Amino acid sequence: MAYSYLRADCVISTIENIVLRIGERFPDSGLKKVAEELSSTARICAAEAERLSKPQRWIRAGVYGVWTLGAAAAAWLITGLHYEGFDWNATSFIQVLEPAMNIAVLVGIGVITLGRLEERYKRARALAYLHRLRSIAHVVDMHQLTKDPYKKSRMLPETPHSPKSALSGAMLERYLDYCSELAALTGKLAALLAQSCKDGEVVAAASDVEDLTTGLSRKIWQKIMVIGRGEDDAAESGGPA
Repeated sequence: MAYSYLRADCVISTIENIVLRIGERFPDSGLKKVAEELSSTARICAAEAERLSKPQRWIRAGVYGVWTLGAAAAAWLITGLHYEGFDWNATSFIQVLEPAMNIAVLVGIGVITLGRLEERYKRARALAYLHRLRSIAHVVDMHQLTKDPYKKSRMLPETPHSPKSALSGAMLERYLDYCSELAALTGKLAALLAQSCKDGEVVAAASDVEDLTTGLSRKIWQKIMVIGRGEDDAAESGGPA
């Protein structure tokens, strides 16, 4: 079972490690700040996932309270009847049965409403954090968006409006690799929330975040492959990459 579920502490440790790695390579970069934001979000998401995996006691207390009130009302109804000389015909029986059914219906509605309240509460909390993770994934995408691999590979000539970058080919490749790792870890945090809250909408939203981060990683690795292909072409031609 230890390898069947994501462990929040392992995900957090991995994110904290990549924050240090980015800080060592790119200490003054915006990507480092994004990684730090993801690290703080990871701790909040881990705590929230732990909270969502447990029953909400205040809602459960309300359910038990409704049950208790319903049982007390039923007991009051039963004990308040005068059975001596009571005429047990159909009309009298219906007069007794009607309030009992009303109590049962009201108790049932209360229990169902409070039960769904816990489900809606957990769903709203999880969806709020999934929206935050989706935003972080888009921020990561913005940081890699202007990193042009063709400039370093020299496969295309530079234009006046080409993105400016002082990174060498190897450093640009490392930068893009960090972006890919941050995207993947963002998807893991989404999976962690879905693992703790089995609600269908939460699982679907988490899958959307994972699809987003997977597509982002695929796009980044296409850039990394362009850099590698350009370096190979430069090596074959005998010129610098």
